[in-house]
Amino acid sequence: MKILAIGGSGFIGPYVVRHLAAAGHHVTVLHRGGATPSFPPGVERIAADRNRLSSVRPQLSQAAFDVVIDFLLSDHHQAADAMQIFRGIAGRLIALSSGDVYRAYGILLGTEPGPPQSVPLTEDSALRTAKPYSMPHLRHAQAIFPWVTDEYDKVPVERVVMSDPDLPGTVLRLPMIYGPGDPLHRFFPILKRVADGRPALLVQDDAGRLRPPRGYVVNVAAAIALAATSPAAAGRIYNVAEPDSPEEFAFTTQIAQAAGFTGRVVLLPRERLPKHLRSPLNVAQDWLVDSSRIRGELGYNEPIPREQALAETIAWEQAHPPARIDPAMFDYAAEDQALAMSGG
Repeated sequence: MKILAIGGSGFIGPYVVRHLAAAGHHVTVLHRGGATPSFPPGVERIAADRNRLSSVRPQLSQAAFDVVIDFLLSDHHQAADAMQIFRGIAGRLIALSSGDVYRAYGILLGTEPGPPQSVPLTEDSALRTAKPYSMPHLRHAQAIFPWVTDEYDKVPVERVVMSDPDLPGTVLRLPMIYGPGDPLHRFFPILKRVADGRPALLVQDDAGRLRPPRGYVVNVAAAIALAATSPAAAGRIYNVAEPDSPEEFAFTTQIAQAAGFTGRVVLLPRERLPKHLRSPLNVAQDWLVDSSRIRGELGYNEPIPREQALAETIAWEQAHPPARIDPAMFDYAAEDQALAMSGG
């Protein structure tokens, strides 16, 4: 198959490109240029701005593609532009969406009113009606993910991609992704405390029971590649997440133990935790996601087991700590006081 990856040089993209190339597909990566990861021989490149696809439409039209994977769709304007550009050029467009589309996620953030939604969340669960993030939140995200626009919202993106009568779409709702190259350094707060010899890791008791969708980057890439090469995925929406989502408390414990931690992971009520460890979320709402559809319809299974995924992520994180570390997030004096007051 001929596959175009728009923005395939970021965190997830290179894993997808390598997976597809290894399977014998002809892959072209469209990106802005500059420093890029090392791709396998035969992978072609097109230097272009994702927001100016019309400037390279003749080149895209001449190539023609069976499938386009758009890693960078952020708002409905971009989605509408992509569908217009690739109508007649591509056989199908895959939009990478997010588990943040669900109404439950809005309730978790406090942006949606009403009682908690039931879980697990399936592809047919209710979606958000309000935008999920404030402008300050978006500005913070844009510093890490430059492709995020001021109008970021995956809900209308999905609507546009799935409603075109002439260009079939597929939507993949991705989880919280960890692994080598993670720009959010999700494991770092735990690993720093382990490296600093902390006697205990403190977790808010109710937030520690949340079960967010997670996925190891290599496994998520395998799901994307599978959807790209499976004709049955046309016109379908899939959740991508690990089948067994442990509670935050359990996942924290797994990471710490895999990193050699010999101390304790302690659950404490919110009011007894230092402020820097208190969750801002409405923890009455869980975020458990059901990924059985992609498993049943496309035969997806994670190629990398969690033990290996944790080990590889920890090794990368230890070798690549964040360039900037906020000392306020590691107020060990406050953590010691909280632990002492809890009888620890």
